[in-house]
Amino acid sequence: MEFPFDVDALFPERITVLDQHLRPPARRPGTATPARTDLQHQIMTVVDELGRASAKAQHLPSPITSASRMQSNRHVMYVLKDTSARPAVKGAIAGFLKVGYKKLFVLDDREAHNEVEPLCILDFYIHESLQRHGHGRELFQHMLQKERVEPHQLAIDRPSQKLLKFLNKHYSLETTVPQVNNFVIFEGFFAHQHRPPAHSLRAARQARAAALDPTPAAPARKLPPKRAEGDIKPYSSSDREFLKVAVEPPWPLNRAPRRTTPPAHPPPRSSSLGNSPERGPLRPFVPEQELLRSLRLCPPHPTARLLLATDSGGSPAQRRRTSSLPRSEESRY
Repeated sequence: MEFPFDVDALFPERITVLDQHLRPPARRPGTATPARTDLQHQIMTVVDELGRASAKAQHLPSPITSASRMQSNRHVMYVLKDTSARPAVKGAIAGFLKVGYKKLFVLDDREAHNEVEPLCILDFYIHESLQRHGHGRELFQHMLQKERVEPHQLAIDRPSQKLLKFLNKHYSLETTVPQVNNFVIFEGFFAHQHRPPAHSLRAARQARAAALDPTPAAPARKLPPKRAEGDIKPYSSSDREFLKVAVEPPWPLNRAPRRTTPPAHPPPRSSSLGNSPERGPLRPFVPEQELLRSLRLCPPHPTARLLLATDSGGSPAQRRRTSSLPRSEESRY
């Protein structure tokens, strides 16, 4: 892939590593050094063009590699320069490989979820005119040595069929572990990771440790028996006694002479009454004869007197009484 600027001066090495800062690599002594801003702008142009070419080759709707994505993520990009370009051309780019660490939830061969953060292959592209010339293997092998990882420890994000064939041909990666996301991992991915023992192995180890340990186990603490719940009473016995004693008859049954001395045993009060005023001693029930006598001696109400005064003929009962008397008694009145 050719550019209108000098690629050899921009990338002096065969393989150049770019990080999120997209800084130009160190210059060789004795070479002209353009302005730093111009070099960074040229690097951003190379990254954008490589991302568009990779998306077109993989039939993606939009590029997944660009200068803005590189600056916003901690990814690493390995750029491979084509040294076999024509002398009239100022250098060319053969391809690139983008990697980065990602936190993933992957399934192992027992379908158990594992939270890992492996090195992931995020984008890989070699120009169509330079494929099957060993450039891809050279670039991939340089990345493995630089990152110090093995091929089976990698996770590949949505690999194409060409990439799967490439890994199978050069690194014998064929058997994959099924996942529920877009990442692909191969058999042996969990070989270098610590696995917890299975349930049967854990139980066997605990039984073996218990047999070797002479310390007796602490006895289990016994809990007291639970008390049976009795019948729930709507109110206490004191409340029932209070209801029996505290019933006061209506007027005029309660018109009895007050007791001068308080009773020896006042009636109990319920705790549910709160701060209600204390009731006085209750009056005993009045016999019927005494009640009738008190009714006869009770003075008439002022309203009754007024009615009697206004009625000239007297009440009907009085008229019947006077009419039934003999004339000798009538004359007395």
